[in-house]
Amino acid sequence: MDTINIPYAIIAGHIEDLRRNGYCVIKDALPSSLIAALEDDLEPTFAVTPFGTGGFYGETTKRFGRLLIRSQHAQALVQHQLILAIVEAILSPWCERIQLNTTQAIEVHPQAPAQVPHRDQDMWRGPIGEVEYLVNVMWPLTRFTRDNGATRIWPDTHGGKALAPQPDTSPIAIEMEPGSALLFLGSALHGAGANTTLLVRRGLVIGYSLGWLKPYENQWLAYPPEVAKTFPPDLAALVGYRQHRPNLGNFEGQCPSVLLTNTDTSALGAQDTLRPDQQAMVEAYVQSQACTHPGRLVREDRP
Repeated sequence: MDTINIPYAIIAGHIEDLRRNGYCVIKDALPSSLIAALEDDLEPTFAVTPFGTGGFYGETTKRFGRLLIRSQHAQALVQHQLILAIVEAILSPWCERIQLNTTQAIEVHPQAPAQVPHRDQDMWRGPIGEVEYLVNVMWPLTRFTRDNGATRIWPDTHGGKALAPQPDTSPIAIEMEPGSALLFLGSALHGAGANTTLLVRRGLVIGYSLGWLKPYENQWLAYPPEVAKTFPPDLAALVGYRQHRPNLGNFEGQCPSVLLTNTDTSALGAQDTLRPDQQAMVEAYVQSQACTHPGRLVREDRP
């Protein structure tokens, strides 16, 4: 899906819903046939993955990541252009670039209890109510219902409301069909519901965060250079092979994308990657030094 072909009113409407309520639903975001093919690809991994350990992950729930190497169809979810446009609008006030925070498959088994209500932003100990750190997207692989553990959202518990000791609202079970997508802010209170049926409930979480944060899933281990070099450049950049100015996430002083294109990275020279305001400040300083000390060598590795 190309954002050029998406009416701005549609993008703006979802952004407004997300900012006002802390969540929004995009119906029929992808064909259900693509979701079914993705589930087929993940079936062997679901079969061999053990249950989690601990009350948060759930001991009647299975989870695994690295979806981009488990199915070719995962890329359509990760790079969904409408969703990326919405996420970038939400997070751009606090970062230059967004990054992929996680891709995780979740299988909630029968009799699984409701998950503890939580906010995903709490993985980072930053200021609360001042910054949005991430946006998560829940994609159903099977139909989500109130009875089988559909994601529960507490409306209007995001942003500054995250400082409240108790929510003022009751949770809403977000019922969806495969192909639809639930977007919710990292500051929104949420959790998986209890599965009181006899069938498993499967879904995928695709998360995006501020580009200068440490991601939940270690993307460089999930997709090392030999894997990432097979990705399209924009996907490789989204999973972390891109610097966040100024110079964050560099490899030998250069953009880590050099690992995907250069055959010899044994000797690289560091290169400035600065914000425009920083670049202007550095250039003005260098010029002032040249005027004050004409002919003086700037390089510190020479006498």
